[in-house]
Amino acid sequence: MMLRQYVAVFALLVSGLVQAQNTLVPAGVSRYQATAFPDRIVLTPTQTPAHSQFINWRTNHAVVLAELELTEAVDGPGLHQTAVRFEGNTQALQTDNGLAHHHQVLVTGLQPDTLYAYRVRGQHTWSEWLQFRTAHADFVPFQFIYFGDAQNALKSHFSRVARAALLQAPNASLMLHAGDLVNSRYGILDNEWGEWFDASGWQARMINQLVTTGNHEYVQLDPASDSRTLVPQFPAQFSVPGNGPTPLQDTVFYVDYQGVRFISLNSTEALMNEAMARLQAEWLEQVLQQNQARWTVVTYHHPMFSVSKGRDNERLRHYWQPLFARYGVDLVLQGHDHVYGRNVSEGKNAHQAGTVYLVSVAGPKMYLVSDDAKRQMQPVAEDTQLFQVISVEENQLHYQALTATGRLYDAFSLQRQADGSKILQPGSSLVAPRFCENPDQATREAGRCWQGDAFGAGE
Repeated sequence: MMLRQYVAVFALLVSGLVQAQNTLVPAGVSRYQATAFPDRIVLTPTQTPAHSQFINWRTNHAVVLAELELTEAVDGPGLHQTAVRFEGNTQALQTDNGLAHHHQVLVTGLQPDTLYAYRVRGQHTWSEWLQFRTAHADFVPFQFIYFGDAQNALKSHFSRVARAALLQAPNASLMLHAGDLVNSRYGILDNEWGEWFDASGWQARMINQLVTTGNHEYVQLDPASDSRTLVPQFPAQFSVPGNGPTPLQDTVFYVDYQGVRFISLNSTEALMNEAMARLQAEWLEQVLQQNQARWTVVTYHHPMFSVSKGRDNERLRHYWQPLFARYGVDLVLQGHDHVYGRNVSEGKNAHQAGTVYLVSVAGPKMYLVSDDAKRQMQPVAEDTQLFQVISVEENQLHYQALTATGRLYDAFSLQRQADGSKILQPGSSLVAPRFCENPDQATREAGRCWQGDAFGAGE
């Protein structure tokens, strides 16, 4: 096995005080250093999720072999008797939490719709036995969960949203994250990733996580340059199919899951470099032309139609929106604006629905809705942590946006007609429209409801 050394370069000297502003880790305390015990265990989908599975985890640098055991799950404890051993790749990563080894195994030869148990190796120890179910080979109804930005105060505030979502949809097959999982504003801060996995808990170990990048997964390593670089934890922790265009295979990809084609685009690269917007559009058109799935869901970070004040992403509308319309993309799941908003493009006539664009936020950082969005989108929301549950059926997508306390804020059904067109049937909200309740006038005048650094260890 080849051991790749990946040494993170820091653009800033990060103080413990800065970290404490965005995590529950006090200055000078080591909370998320790698140990002999496997952590950050996460499932991510392959291009063939009925027959294969990516599994990633982290240990201290003494563990040099990526090794796991897997067997069909049974009702008794004798899992080790039938377990098959798989090996994979290991890479070293140096961060402010020291040197760690990140491990990746691609498990192949699996049977569709089958429950498997697995455990991953640490230093002279193993993780607990965990379970996952492979996808069906063909279309079968299922549910998935969609989160907007988590980003700030992950353990303190995002954790309850992630847990509430799974209590609402305990049989969800996927969890989709539309970028800005962490903040990374002041450098490559590993405690933030530690808190993301802490907040996600065992859910990430047993349910596939479909993760796209946001601008806060990028850092400016060279103060003299405007260029930004993907944080090294992202590709080390999340394996993706690698079917995207060069050089974006770590972040641009598609997955076919039980009759739905999920497509992840990289809006950060597209907005930093027009050539990357064009490249993704060319790749996207091929993926949509070849698409045989019943439903198509696209995710990326920056909204096609901005909801919060002072933002606009015209380049995405120029390169990507025409393709969504031409090929009948059903849902577009976005983040970035730290508010909630729904926008529906028109279909072939006024009685038909085109693509439904959603923007949501799961973490505590909150902005204000622009006047244009208030006029053009319904519903919108400020100051509201949300998660979304999407139920996929043969001829209907049923969508629910729920608050952190489980109250229904938005709902609709996208119904497929016999001729292939779609009709949107709105549901009924159980919550009155929500707007900012923070009395801090200075924050509101800055276009924010809650600042990201308002929620730390010292709150």
